[in-house]
Amino acid sequence: VQLQASGGGSVQAGGSLRLSCAASGRTFSNWDMAWFRQAPGKDREFVAAINWSGTVTYYADSVKGRFTISRDNAESTQYLEMNRLKPEDTAVYYCAADSRDTTVVATTSGKYDSWGQGTLVTVSS
Repeated sequence: VQLQASGGGSVQAGGSLRLSCAASGRTFSNWDMAWFRQAPGKDREFVAAINWSGTVTYYADSVKGRFTISRDNAESTQYLEMNRLKPEDTAVYYCAADSRDTTVVATTSGKYDSWGQGTLVTVSS
């Protein structure tokens, strides 16, 4: 499984970005997917997750109402639409895949077995 994240960049507070994560190697449509982020000097934290069919989503409280996770199984790609960005959203964003046979969408990093390389999002005030 290979994951390639893209779409990061620099924006001003209040702006928007759309991150993409393209997957290859196995059956993308079988996996739950997620986004995590890591700010300088901080631990990696959960941002959002989506189940294999796209019918169940979870969000961290800090991004709820501003970020939207989605996926296109035909394109083997997941997305993170980020609106009303804040300086505290500045971080490296990682996409992750959970290839386990499970009905529970995980929100902890240890449950995800494949990771992308990360894409940097910088939000200036």
